[in-house]
Amino acid sequence: MSVDALKDALPGYAKDTKLNLGSVTSTSQLTDQQLWGTVLACALASRNPQVIRELAEDAGDHLSAEAFEAAKGAASIMAMNNVYYRSTHLLSDETYGTLRAGLRMNIIGKPNVDKADFELWCLAVSAINGCGMCLDSHERVLREAGFSRELVQEALKIAAVVHAAALTLEGEAALAPATV
Repeated sequence: MSVDALKDALPGYAKDTKLNLGSVTSTSQLTDQQLWGTVLACALASRNPQVIRELAEDAGDHLSAEAFEAAKGAASIMAMNNVYYRSTHLLSDETYGTLRAGLRMNIIGKPNVDKADFELWCLAVSAINGCGMCLDSHERVLREAGFSRELVQEALKIAAVVHAAALTLEGEAALAPATV
């Protein structure tokens, strides 16, 4: 199992990340589609090739082809939206927040999977990308769709753990002696 390969790749000092990675992928109250779509979208948002490869392999075992594509779509659309909306929020001139974005976001309206599942994936990616506006927006939609705070929290924990694994492995690669 690729989660196991990823856990094995983590160094000893990242024991908590290793344990949490196992926990968030094996004891979740989310459906398989919700869980593995969140894992895949977060892996893509982590930008770490090793994390993406390992977690995409497991996600492929649990997701339909449509859900796999939709999770990739969530990572892609939120990469754009998180930069745009975080920027308009952070600018001192509040007028930017009132301007029409003019960016295509059709996948959010028609993700080809359950809309709430897609929103969950968008929320998790927004957590990694640090966009408060998007976090608030997706959390609100999820709560209106009947998601409990605990289920929303699960997606946030997945985002945190996948991100920690990616950063740990990147740090280890940067610290490794160069081979000539």
